[in-house]
Amino acid sequence: MRTQRFESFSAEETAKIASCFGEKAKAGDIFCLSGMLGAGKTVFAQGFVRGIGYEGHVTSPTFTIMNEYENGRLPVYHFDLYRLEGGNDLENIGYEEYFFSGGVSLVEWPERAQDVFPKNVYFVKINSNLSRGDAFREICIENFGD
Repeated sequence: MRTQRFESFSAEETAKIASCFGEKAKAGDIFCLSGMLGAGKTVFAQGFVRGIGYEGHVTSPTFTIMNEYENGRLPVYHFDLYRLEGGNDLENIGYEEYFFSGGVSLVEWPERAQDVFPKNVYFVKINSNLSRGDAFREICIENFGD
């Protein structure tokens, strides 16, 4: 398992870090985004989708559960599992069709359905540290790959 750590002092820096991962993402990649409310998961997702090459508006799918962005280098399926109660809820919306397709999946609040994820995912943990400033974020990306 490999861990990469980044420090960000603004939303723009967080988006730029994420954009670099979007530029390198491959079909079938799954990025699980974890952190407290307001940590920057959606900001990370916005930067990531920009890195894929999508130029439209990117929002959190809190109420729709999943947003699809198809006009970039790869399709991006952006999930927000905050309102789900477990893996069964995710199965009911047909997540496998997206996770195992030719696109990339971004999943906010993956801990709500952790039992459905394959072993080869990227786990992105975003933490704030108020002693280092309101906008400071530590971003840790672990690859649970083979």
